[in-house]
Amino acid sequence: MDAESYRLGNENLWAWLVELLSKKPEWLSAKVRFFLPTLDPDCSNEAPISEVTHHQLNRLFAQGPATWESFIYTLCIELEVPLSLEVPLLSIWGQKDEFSKQLGACEESHPGPELHHGVKRPFQSYGSSPRRKHSRKQQLELVKKYLKLLRTSAQQCHGGQCPGAWNARDSPQTYIPPIVQWSGTSAPLDAQEGARIGGDPEAADSTDVSIHDLFNFKAHKGPRVTVVLGKAGMGKTTLAHRLHWRWAHGQLDRFQAVFLLEFRQLNMITQLLTLPQLLFDLYLSPESDDADAVWQYLEENAHQILLIFDGLDEALHTDSVGTDNAGSALTLFSELCHGDLLPGCWVMTTSRPGKLPSCVPTEAAMVYMWGFDGLRVEKYVTHFFSDLLSQELALKEMRANERLRGMCAIPALCRVACFCLRCSLLSGSSPGQSSALLPTITQLYLQMVKTFSSSGTLSATSLLGLGNVALRGLVTGKVIFSVEDIPPQLMALGAVHSLLTSFCIRTRSGHKEIGYAFVHLNLQEFFAALYLMASDTVDKDTLINYVTLNSHWVLRTKAKPGLSDHLPTFLAGLASHTCHTFLCHLAQQDEAWVGSRQATVIQVLRKLASRKLTGPKMVELYHYVAETQDLELARFVAQSLPFDLSFHNFPLTRADLASLANILEHRDGPIHLDFDGCPLEPHCPEALVGCGQVENLSFKSRKCGDAFAEALCRSLPTMGSLKMLGLTGSKITAQGISHLIQALPLCSQLEEVSLHDNQLKDPEVLSLVDLIPCLRKLQKLDLSQNSFCMSTLLSSVKAAITCPTVRKLQVRESELIFFLSPVPETATQQSGASDAQGEDSPKEGQSRNLQLRLQKCQLRVHDAKALVELFQKGPRLEEVDLSGNHLKDEGCRLVTKAVSQLHIAQKLDLSDNGLSQTGVTYLLKAVSTCGTLEELHISLLTNTVVLTFAQELRDQEGSFKRGAQLTGFMSPVTSELSQRSRRIRLTHCGFLAEHTEKLCEALRVSCQSHPLDHLDLSDNFLKDKGVILLTQLLPRLGPLKSLNLSRNDFSMDAVFSLVLCMSSLQWLFHLEVSLESDCIFLRGAGTSRDALAGGPEFPAGAQLLELSQRCTSRSFCLQECQLESLNLAYLCDALEKCPGPLEIQLSCKSLNDDSLKTLLQRLPQIPQLSQLRLTHTVLSSRSPFLLADIFNLCPWVQKVNLRSLSHAVLHFNSNEEHEAVCCGFPGCSLKQEHMETLCCALSKCKAISQLDLTDNLLDDSGLRCLLGYLPQLPISGWLDLSHNSISQEGVLYLLETLPSYPHIQEVSVSLGTKQIFRMHFSKEEGTGTILRLCECSFSTEQVSRLTSNLSHQQLTELWLTKCGLDPPQLTTLLNLVNRPAGLLDLRLEEPWVGYAGLPALMEVCAQASGCLTELSISESQEKLWLQLEFPRQEDHSEAMALRLAHCDLGTDHGLLMRQLVETCARLQQLSLSQVSFSDDDGTRSRLLQNILISSCELKSFRLTFSNVSTESPAHLASGLEHCHHLEELDFSNNSLCKEDTELLIGALQRTCRLKRLHLSHLPLETSSLDLLVQGLSNMTLLQDLCLKHSQIGDMGTQHLAAILPRLPGLRKLDLSGNRIGPAGGMQLVKSLTHFKNLEEIILGNNTLGDPTALELAQRFPPQLRVLCLTSSHLGPEGALCLAQALEQCPHIEEVSLAENNLAGGVPHFSKRLPLLKQINLVSCKIEDQAAKHLATNLTLCPALEKLLLSWNHLGDEMAAELAQVLPQMGQLKRVDLEKNQITACGAQLLAQGLVHGSCVPVIRLWNNPIPACVAQSLQSQEPRLDFSFFEQQPQTL
Repeated sequence: MDAESYRLGNENLWAWLVELLSKKPEWLSAKVRFFLPTLDPDCSNEAPISEVTHHQLNRLFAQGPATWESFIYTLCIELEVPLSLEVPLLSIWGQKDEFSKQLGACEESHPGPELHHGVKRPFQSYGSSPRRKHSRKQQLELVKKYLKLLRTSAQQCHGGQCPGAWNARDSPQTYIPPIVQWSGTSAPLDAQEGARIGGDPEAADSTDVSIHDLFNFKAHKGPRVTVVLGKAGMGKTTLAHRLHWRWAHGQLDRFQAVFLLEFRQLNMITQLLTLPQLLFDLYLSPESDDADAVWQYLEENAHQILLIFDGLDEALHTDSVGTDNAGSALTLFSELCHGDLLPGCWVMTTSRPGKLPSCVPTEAAMVYMWGFDGLRVEKYVTHFFSDLLSQELALKEMRANERLRGMCAIPALCRVACFCLRCSLLSGSSPGQSSALLPTITQLYLQMVKTFSSSGTLSATSLLGLGNVALRGLVTGKVIFSVEDIPPQLMALGAVHSLLTSFCIRTRSGHKEIGYAFVHLNLQEFFAALYLMASDTVDKDTLINYVTLNSHWVLRTKAKPGLSDHLPTFLAGLASHTCHTFLCHLAQQDEAWVGSRQATVIQVLRKLASRKLTGPKMVELYHYVAETQDLELARFVAQSLPFDLSFHNFPLTRADLASLANILEHRDGPIHLDFDGCPLEPHCPEALVGCGQVENLSFKSRKCGDAFAEALCRSLPTMGSLKMLGLTGSKITAQGISHLIQALPLCSQLEEVSLHDNQLKDPEVLSLVDLIPCLRKLQKLDLSQNSFCMSTLLSSVKAAITCPTVRKLQVRESELIFFLSPVPETATQQSGASDAQGEDSPKEGQSRNLQLRLQKCQLRVHDAKALVELFQKGPRLEEVDLSGNHLKDEGCRLVTKAVSQLHIAQKLDLSDNGLSQTGVTYLLKAVSTCGTLEELHISLLTNTVVLTFAQELRDQEGSFKRGAQLTGFMSPVTSELSQRSRRIRLTHCGFLAEHTEKLCEALRVSCQSHPLDHLDLSDNFLKDKGVILLTQLLPRLGPLKSLNLSRNDFSMDAVFSLVLCMSSLQWLFHLEVSLESDCIFLRGAGTSRDALAGGPEFPAGAQLLELSQRCTSRSFCLQECQLESLNLAYLCDALEKCPGPLEIQLSCKSLNDDSLKTLLQRLPQIPQLSQLRLTHTVLSSRSPFLLADIFNLCPWVQKVNLRSLSHAVLHFNSNEEHEAVCCGFPGCSLKQEHMETLCCALSKCKAISQLDLTDNLLDDSGLRCLLGYLPQLPISGWLDLSHNSISQEGVLYLLETLPSYPHIQEVSVSLGTKQIFRMHFSKEEGTGTILRLCECSFSTEQVSRLTSNLSHQQLTELWLTKCGLDPPQLTTLLNLVNRPAGLLDLRLEEPWVGYAGLPALMEVCAQASGCLTELSISESQEKLWLQLEFPRQEDHSEAMALRLAHCDLGTDHGLLMRQLVETCARLQQLSLSQVSFSDDDGTRSRLLQNILISSCELKSFRLTFSNVSTESPAHLASGLEHCHHLEELDFSNNSLCKEDTELLIGALQRTCRLKRLHLSHLPLETSSLDLLVQGLSNMTLLQDLCLKHSQIGDMGTQHLAAILPRLPGLRKLDLSGNRIGPAGGMQLVKSLTHFKNLEEIILGNNTLGDPTALELAQRFPPQLRVLCLTSSHLGPEGALCLAQALEQCPHIEEVSLAENNLAGGVPHFSKRLPLLKQINLVSCKIEDQAAKHLATNLTLCPALEKLLLSWNHLGDEMAAELAQVLPQMGQLKRVDLEKNQITACGAQLLAQGLVHGSCVPVIRLWNNPIPACVAQSLQSQEPRLDFSFFEQQPQTL
């Protein structure tokens, strides 16, 4: 059944339908265009309306059941259909099954869609077949017809309407152009700014000329490709259709043909095509059969052809073009872009940012679309609303809601917002509700959907159905749907509400399809988000997968673009609490179900916020958070932001910055924002209005122009916390600067402004410079990389000089930076009064230091004059740098001559200004009047000219004047400050010998007023002639401190001339010459090498050094030379006249015996010689004998040392009568055969205090030989034979012959790695010998020989350290060693001592042949020390039997105990340290018990740091009960429980003779302490009581204080670290009244406080020697009171008050304390003012050895006071000033104090604010100053 038959079957219904729609012809035509976009529109206007309606209905009916059903639904929804007609329509044609049944045959017989009338032939490949021949006229006629057809088709495509922002029936008819901006890679020909080319919103539609600018860029013989980039909704597609529409209406006449192609449709083409096939088969075919003529014309006129490709980011295949896809649409696009097809044509494409495939050429013109600004938004609203009242109300809503205006910057959202506003206004809502209804993008769309739902046409089922379609499309990558993809009901709803759009799709020749799509991709994403949130078919895990962050880097990527960029945004928006009710209605679920899904989205966003994200993802996250309207989430994200937030290289819109600002509103702290290389929407800074959290704001982009600056200036005054503003690398011109000049004065809090690298000219630069006084807090203004001339430069200099806050102006080529020091508000207020009195206040110039650096500015002589005039009017200049200019000789002379009038404090740099050799003399004469010049450095080779001034010491002089307490000692120093040393360095200047006289004359003139100290003429060409002439002219230059003549090509003749100067020039103390290195240095007394090199120098200290050492040694050093006998003779003759003391150092490659003899024979002619050094000089093997004979040639030689035959040192003594000499020949390869000659020479000496023969080749035979000559040598000190390969046999031989040498007092031997072999001789005989043997590893036979030899020696001590003696060998040794009478101390250290155990050790000791009097065992240290008394007396008395009766003589140790009873009968001292008693059966403790019982004379017992078992205390207590003669008992640092402690203390009840009791680190609880107190009551002889760290507390202290008066003989009391507070301390101090003999009070690490100290001060015992109150919570009051009380203690030796807060109350003394040796005030927070009395009164302590003041706040004032008293402290050995605030000045003062005669070996100055270079210089001048972290060995004078 055909359509006509079906229509006749329902004739009445059809007639009613025709009659109804004949009244709505426009509506019907619109629906036909929607449902049938593939058919050509019927342009006949002559037929009656009813026939046209009948024809159109037939077309719709013939399209198929789905289309007809959708049309019927649309008809019933949208029009007012009578109920009598609506019911049959829906019942008959609204049911799909019924319709299909009735029309089944019709579908089978219905032909396919009608082709376009131009497509009449089959698919073919154009250009491949031979072209038909046409005449030129025919060809042009064919082309003309085709172009007309193309334009007509374009007009029909747009329906005769102007495309708007959204093609719908209510769209505005006037196109509002968005903001368009060129990228930095291209620029329009006719654009003045090169930044903004967007259409003027005020321009009429016919005069929108800005669109032409898109095709007015320069294309240098390359493709003419324009890429329009913009985010979704910015109007890219609208712009493409706009261009197409304008061309169709003749408004784009530069192009003859324009083709508009959409990639979303091209993606559906599956076949490979050529460009002609694409244009003529699928786009529009020519009317004639032959299209070759048209194609030929297009090729010939390609420059007038425009191809527009919309949606490049939707291209599916973005990989590189290859052979496999040579005919794809993207391949054709690539070939067009690269000129392979239609070369010269214009190609335009649109894309989202960051989605560009590699086929886009790099030279393509990039254009950014930024949407609407405020003016365009209002223009759009005006055109959207037709009546004036609606316009005014809508504009009022827009202006009142800033967030809504921000969303309307996106044109697509602007249309939706206007639609929602219109519905709101029509519904009668009150004004001002838009902020509540439209706060986010999601709710904007939601409000639109609610508007549709309110009419009843959109149900929840329909919304979910559309969402399902949308989501399936996003998942499968589909944006174009077929009629089968969308149900008819949903199709009808989409058509009614303009949610869907339809279009014709041609995928192959002769085939057309209808495609449907959401009117915008964002709308598809919104419906998909609704489905995800409200559908019960979507679980939470699936929902979570869609909440992701997308990155949009501007990179060429091969990745396939996503279609769901905004889907997470809508999901976040639907998670807002305001959407809860709507979602519940939509999902038909309860609130809990919807709330859980919303909470899931929020939780995912919170997790994303906690990650480290890239810039684009952070921006996406800010959008999501803004959509959620969740304050907690926003606060969490805001607090998670880094302090420095940077965005790099991706586009940002106003909406992006608005989302960021929304987050920052919830941030508590400040933040720094940096936008580097980001394309920015010109008006996006408006989003930062009122953003008070931003502290630093920086923009760096070439796309920022004047419009951007104007928008930024509207935001700046509202950002109250902004301190730094950076706008660099932009295109700001005068127009933008004018806005900045108006805005910056309103930002008074700004501290830094950077306008680096802009397009500023001179007027703009000067106007910005003029703003400096207006910005009170400004610290830096950067105007670099802009354009400015010389006049602008001079004006900037003038501004820097006149502005009181500028501290530095830095100009270098195009660099221009101002550095400022803001005046504090208090200072500004105080200066207000002075400003009122007058502007010319000298105070400003004195307090401000200004640095001017004008480098490489092309300054010339006339500019120098102008600068000098400016400098003279300004303040003190800290530094002036004019290097790299063109001043030449005259300009440099002008500036240098004016130096005395300029106030330059530090440096003037005139380098690289073309100075000549003549100009050098000009400068020398010009600086003669400058009194503050410190150094002049000129080097013509490196173009260096630098004048340095004495700014540092001038500041120090001012500080000295402020310190009145320094005036007495600093008077000589301040006088020297006015005579600052002057240094002139003229290096690499090319001076010859003939220039010497003129140069010296110029130097003399320059130094007439101010003496020259250091002169450097190195690296010139003076040679011998010039040097000799210079030595004759040196007296004219006055007394120098140093002269450098290095690298002047000299010889020995010049050296002899300089040596003679040492006698004629009084200032010359040190002459250093190196021939090969070509170096000559002449130095005065106390001048270091640092002074020669321009390093830090302290002249005051150097002069004091010279004054204090009036016999300061002169030195002559000659290195890297070859000296023969004749040269040595000349040299010695020249040195005879040199005043002494004199030190000579010679370094030759080699020195033969004859030369050495000549030198040694000449030495007596130089009596002033104090030292002779021969370093790095190869000597012969006979040299040791020659040097040994020097004692006969020169009797005042005191010491000779020759090392390795290459380093010799001879020390001389002016006093010929000396007792002993020192002689050493280490490493000289001496052997046995050399001993006779050497000993013969040394035997002539009167006395030898030390003979060093280490590191030679003597071995055992050499030792035997030396011992044979030993009686002939007058040795009274050490003989060192270490490192001579002496073995155990040599040691045994020495022991055998030892009785023959009664003068040997000590022998120390180590045969291990150290190889020590030393013998010490004494003048007296028979004093006994100490033998120390270490690592000798004797064999069994050698041990026997050792034992035999020891029996015949008069040994007093025997040390055996790691000699390999095992217990049996030690037993044998102890058994065999015997002597008639006396004591022998044996010190054994072997590894087995640590693990043998007490029984084994005692078994060894029991075999001793003598009586054991002292025994000490330390298992951890592996030491066994014992003392034996000879002869051993046998005891068979009843007393021995009684002792044995008390001992536990078990089977195991019965025999041992009988031996120990005999051996230990005289034992008086027993010390056991770190001995283990943790055996299971208690054998060791019982053994100790028996030892104690058998030792009836035991006086001292120590058991410390030992591991005591549970049974040990009982055995120990039992043994102590029998020790009735104990005088010393030490149980410190043992781990005992309460019961064991009480057991041991109970055993002390009978020890009435105790004098020393130590129980440190032994917890004494109440019961234990009670026992101890009870025992103390019987110890009336106790002198030393130590209970430190025993946890006594206040209560225990009170009990102890009650018993202490019963100990009248107590001399030392140590209760430190016992948690004693003021209560216990007061009771303890009161008990001290009864102690007349108490000498030491140690109560540190307790919380005593000042009350206890005050009480203690009143009760000091008269014999007090030591007072230690470290860390006792004392204050200034208590410390002062203690100090006053100590004045009544004449025996006091040590006072320690460290780690107390004594600020303001440092103890000092007013009476003499003759015995005080140590004062410890470490870490007491002491400052200079409080400590000066202590320093002043140190002279009252003549015996003081240690002064510890580290870790305080002492400064230079205290250093000055100490420097005054140091020379008077003869016994002082250490001063500790670590970690204080002493500067270089204070350290120099201390050095001066040492120079004055102090004998202090070391002053510690680590970690004081002293620069490393200064510290090194000071330590080189005075080695006793120690700045290192690790303490060095003390230096002695």
